[in-house]
Amino acid sequence: MENNLKQKFENKILPAREEIKQLIKNHGDKVIGDIKLRQIYSGMRGMISMVTETSKLDPEDGIKFRGYSLDELLDLLPTYNGGKQPMPEGIFYLMLLGELPNENDVKLIGQDWKRRSNVPKHVFSVLDSFPKDAHPMTQFSAAILALRGDSCFMKAYNDGVRKTDYWDSSYEDAMNLIATLPRIAAYIYRRVYKNNDHIAPNLDLDWSGNFAHMLGFDDENFHELMRLYLTIHADHEGGNVSAHTSHLVSSALSDAYLSFSAGMNGLAGPLHGLANQEVVKWLLKMKDFYNNEIPSKEQVSDYVKKTLYEGRVIPGFGHAVLRKTDPRYIAQRNFALKYLNDYDLFDLVSKVYEVVPPILDATGKVKNPWPNVDAHSGVLLLNYGMKEYDFFTVLFGVSRSLGILSQLIWNRALGSPIERPVSMPTEIIKKKFT
Repeated sequence: MENNLKQKFENKILPAREEIKQLIKNHGDKVIGDIKLRQIYSGMRGMISMVTETSKLDPEDGIKFRGYSLDELLDLLPTYNGGKQPMPEGIFYLMLLGELPNENDVKLIGQDWKRRSNVPKHVFSVLDSFPKDAHPMTQFSAAILALRGDSCFMKAYNDGVRKTDYWDSSYEDAMNLIATLPRIAAYIYRRVYKNNDHIAPNLDLDWSGNFAHMLGFDDENFHELMRLYLTIHADHEGGNVSAHTSHLVSSALSDAYLSFSAGMNGLAGPLHGLANQEVVKWLLKMKDFYNNEIPSKEQVSDYVKKTLYEGRVIPGFGHAVLRKTDPRYIAQRNFALKYLNDYDLFDLVSKVYEVVPPILDATGKVKNPWPNVDAHSGVLLLNYGMKEYDFFTVLFGVSRSLGILSQLIWNRALGSPIERPVSMPTEIIKKKFT
């Protein structure tokens, strides 16, 4: 039973290898894009430089998972016990196999993750050695590294496994890691914010529901939110900091634990995964500025202009690729419209949604004045009582494991080489243009 997914994946490896082999043979010398000098100095924006099978970010349509838009997947992916929100097990299946799962496919993955979900005691000991005020992402990254002693890939590599079989042990590592992350994340949350009052897993629940339960939230609506949250944050092609970092590290044949932990250190940056807590901070500061009252649209406009005048950005707005409102934002907004209509911070988020884009657009400096996923996620969590916004990025990390690790499995299966771009000092570049 537990090998069902693995066997399906193995059946896809040889055809994929042959397809890529022929693609390189027939078109390997063709130019796929031009590189401009400004791209080198601006974070490689827009440069095509890697292959990622799991998802693609379209400037107009938003994120597409194996060709499916988020709107489509919200309708097509299996739900839990007749619920309305998709199960993350389903998006993982899709990213790994390129096929839509049925209910049984999702059930089998969930059962497999339950079987693998035990966390070694020494991992908890590592976490307990941290001061409680250590940022949750620091603890999260360290706990992932602490799991490495059980790496199947490391053992197989040391035993001399064939290169063509690297994917097998990497698959095991990825599945084991995904299975244990909710327990680790919940342990960090209860340790830091709930006086070490830990909650035992409930393996009668699905992956998301059990995660919510261990965090201390048994409201079924929160469980539904967690399913939505973990699904829509699962992947965002390969060029974002966390995915690219994990890909770079894994290209050196570092195992899943080393690679994913490295990616989480990138996710912890304020320009990436930490942005969700920056949004919450900014909203609460605005509310405080107006004597702890929800401001009017005119007052929101004034505060937005004040933020820009002070040389700061509006957190949660703009995107490096998207040129419209992030579909992940819309998915969360639709959830909020159904469940959060009387929540004052949702009212504030709605006003910000109306006010900010025209102001940013009027500056003439912003290519995308629309909200991204971070503009909404924190308020949903706050509504259900998760007020510890320093923890929000850990939730992001649990979700992003689905995409990053499915990418890693594919990279091993296809024998992806070590990533080694050429770099140049400015002096040499100057000489090329003089």
